[in-house]
Amino acid sequence: MAKSIRFGTYLREISIRQKEVSYNDLAPEIEKDAYGNDLPYRPPRLELRGIDIYRLVKPYISVRLMDQIKAVIPLAVYLFLFQLLILRQNVVESWAISAGLFSVIIGLMLFIEGLRVGMMPFGETIGHILPSKSPLPVVLAITFLLGIGVTFAEPAIGALQQAGAIVDVNNAPYLYALLNEWATPLVLVVGIGVGLAAVLGTLRFLYGWSLKPLIFISVIPTLALTIYFMLDPELSKVLGLAWDCGGVTTGPVTVPLVIALGIGIASAAGTGRSSLSGFGIVTLASLFPVIAVLLLAMYVAETTTVEEIIQQATAAAGAGDLPPWYKTTPWVEVIMGIRAIVPLIVFLMLVMHFVLQEKIRDLTTTFYGLSLCVIGMIVFNLGLSYGLAKLGNQSGSLVPAAFIHLEHVVNSPVYSITLGISIAALFAWFLGFGATLAEPALNALGVTVENLTNGAFRKSMLMYAVSFGVACGIAIGVIKIIFAVPLAWLLLPGYIAALALTVLSTEEYVNIAWDSAGVTTGPVTVPLVLAMGLGFGNAVGAIEGFGILAMASICPILSVLAIGLWVQWKIKRRHKTEDTGLNPMQAEAA
Repeated sequence: MAKSIRFGTYLREISIRQKEVSYNDLAPEIEKDAYGNDLPYRPPRLELRGIDIYRLVKPYISVRLMDQIKAVIPLAVYLFLFQLLILRQNVVESWAISAGLFSVIIGLMLFIEGLRVGMMPFGETIGHILPSKSPLPVVLAITFLLGIGVTFAEPAIGALQQAGAIVDVNNAPYLYALLNEWATPLVLVVGIGVGLAAVLGTLRFLYGWSLKPLIFISVIPTLALTIYFMLDPELSKVLGLAWDCGGVTTGPVTVPLVIALGIGIASAAGTGRSSLSGFGIVTLASLFPVIAVLLLAMYVAETTTVEEIIQQATAAAGAGDLPPWYKTTPWVEVIMGIRAIVPLIVFLMLVMHFVLQEKIRDLTTTFYGLSLCVIGMIVFNLGLSYGLAKLGNQSGSLVPAAFIHLEHVVNSPVYSITLGISIAALFAWFLGFGATLAEPALNALGVTVENLTNGAFRKSMLMYAVSFGVACGIAIGVIKIIFAVPLAWLLLPGYIAALALTVLSTEEYVNIAWDSAGVTTGPVTVPLVLAMGLGFGNAVGAIEGFGILAMASICPILSVLAIGLWVQWKIKRRHKTEDTGLNPMQAEAA
């Protein structure tokens, strides 16, 4: 007689081979001492075969490894193929670049995992316990210092420090000084900007402030300083660097660690339940560093003349002395990696021990994660020097061969000037679109936004809007370098338009739009775009190649705000249709 069974039961029976054994067969025999007492069982040390280790590690590594492969390999393949097929040029030092890209993948995998296991628990623990054990001024002081520390720990900040070697002191002396003699103070003031942004963002979480007034308070002084710099022929060359610094700071360390701290403080105070908790710090952390760098440039201009900067650079170049061992590769990358992570770890431990008087839970796991952070940063820095920076600089220096003659490129220009410039702009557009669409942080933001807006602003809509904005921004940045358009002429109209759209938009869409620019500047995109812009600028004889990241930040804000207004209009029209009982066309006419 036929018997009915569930299909799932049938599948389990045919796919799983099992054998029932008695527990007594598995349990070891009880041993006794000379007096007949049971001896405690001491299991033998577990021995794993190579295949066992592989099976245990494979699921753990494959996901994290694939995340970095998806971020790096498509971009590298795109640049390689563009150079070979469109520009008809071989990739120089391809093996060194490939090894560098592999180091970037492994370094980021180790760093992100270490950040998750070792450093993020610090931020969350401090955020939850700190408000209950310390007064508000102490809380804000620790938040400020943490903002400085995470800036030094950002992987992409190394690309900013390496950019100084490409700038010509005769063309842009103040820019050269900031990236060389003032390189450490430059990163410090950027960190101060992030620290102030973290403090203001935390206060916003605590008191439920709207983001709109904070945006106006931040943007208007920044634009005023930009106009002041635009009027000075030497200081204007620093604008691209200053605005690009805003994009460098919002990476995989700053954003999660500072937001975790801010939300933890707000939750402990009972004010962190808003659906907009977590938004706003990214926006402020990308604007305050711009002000800080502009103020530092003003100080350098007041204390040092152009002639002194050129004279010092000429003397240093003419000395011809070999640099000390700690300033040569690979030691400089090792030292940078240790210097970036270890002070931040020491600071967090001091806060835990002296301020919170708390012990570190699961010490072994924490130190394992922190060790991964340090090793990952060192490996990433090596990959940055040999892989991303070389590839970006090489691609950027060859793309102009599409429309102008370059001595180091045979048969240049490859195309007519109109077609060549169009190819250069399209190259930049597709690079920006693809790199942004593959950014894991953007996908996570898309899910958050879809939930926040109850499905009105779909994840795919946000991802394509942000990717389109970044692509247009990078393309405009490349055109700016080609035609030597002053960056202020592009930034001022862009941010004025963004402020106008901010006034018209609701709080939710303002939060989403202004924070969306920050998630696009990952540790892979930033060094690549920076190196490409500087290489492009040198090839076409531009004074400096900064500003591409700045345009890649403002354009997605505009695109998301515009899409947000369209979504708002659609919602209003639907509500009007439901209230009046008219079809959409009749409701519109009414």
